[in-house]
Amino acid sequence: MIQRNALDRTAVVILLLCCACWGLSQIAIKIANAGISPVLQAGLRSIGAAVLLLAWCRMHRIPLFGRDGTLWWGIAAGLLFALEFLLVYWGLSYTTASRGVVFVYTSPFVVALGAHAFVANDRLTRLRLLGLCAAFAGLLLAFADSLRLPSRIELVGDVMCFAGAIAWGATTVLIKASPLARCRPEKTLFYQLGVSAIVLPAAARLLFGEPFALVPTAPVLLALGYQIVLVAFVSYATWFWLVAHYPASRLSAFSFLTPVFGVVFGALLLQETVTPLLIAAVALICAGIYLVNRPARQA
Repeated sequence: MIQRNALDRTAVVILLLCCACWGLSQIAIKIANAGISPVLQAGLRSIGAAVLLLAWCRMHRIPLFGRDGTLWWGIAAGLLFALEFLLVYWGLSYTTASRGVVFVYTSPFVVALGAHAFVANDRLTRLRLLGLCAAFAGLLLAFADSLRLPSRIELVGDVMCFAGAIAWGATTVLIKASPLARCRPEKTLFYQLGVSAIVLPAAARLLFGEPFALVPTAPVLLALGYQIVLVAFVSYATWFWLVAHYPASRLSAFSFLTPVFGVVFGALLLQETVTPLLIAAVALICAGIYLVNRPARQA
C-alpha cells in the first residue's frame, strides 16, 4: 500500500465531496423526519449501512467476527454511537439543520479534552488550549443566538445536538484508549452500526412509542437512502481509504468545512435563517477545532 506524504488534487476533491456529503446529511435528516419518526429513522440508517458494510467486507474478505478481545469494548462503542444518533436525530426535530450541524461538529474539541485525560501521548498544549477557548466562545455565541429566537424551542434541539456531539467524542476517545485502536476500521465501524441497528429501533418503540410506520413519499425515501448509502456507507468507506493512503493529520483539517457546508445547504435548500451571530459562531468553532487538531511542528 502506497502512503503519500501530501494531499494531491484527487485527495482534495474527494475530501471536499465528503465534507459536502456530511454537511448535507443534516438536511436529509430534516426531510426524512417528515415521513418517519426520528429515532426509528436513525435505526433504519444503521440497519441499511450495516448490511452494506457486511457485504463489502465479505466481498473483500475482511474478517469481522474473529476473537480478538474487543467484543465488550465494541458493544460499549456501539451503545455510545446509538446514543449519539438518538440525540442528533431527535434534536433535529426541534432545531434547524443549519444550527444542528454547528453543534454536532463541536465533537473534535470534546475529543481533545477526553484524549488529554485518557489517551497517552495526546496532551493539550498552549495552542490546543487556545483552540478550545475559541471553540467554546463559538458555542456560547451559538447558544446566545438560539436564546434570541422567537420561540426558543430551537434551544432544546441545540442542547440535544451538542449532547450528541459529546457522545460522538466519547466514542472516539473510547476507541483510541481501548483495544479497538488495534482493530481494522471496518470492524470498529461494524460494531457501531451493528449495535445501533438493534438498540435504536427498540428504543424508538419501547422508550419513545414511535410507530413503525413510513410515509413513502419520494423526498422521504430519497433522504433516507442518501443517509444509508452515501453517508453511512460510501463516505465512511471512502474516509477509511483516504486514511490508509494519506497523512491523517492533513486529512482532519478538512472536516472543519462540514458545518460550513451544513449552514449553506440549510439556507439554500430549506430556506433556514442564518444570522450573523451564527456565522460568527461557525467561524470561531472551525478556527478553534483547527488549532486543537493542528499537528505540532517538527523540530
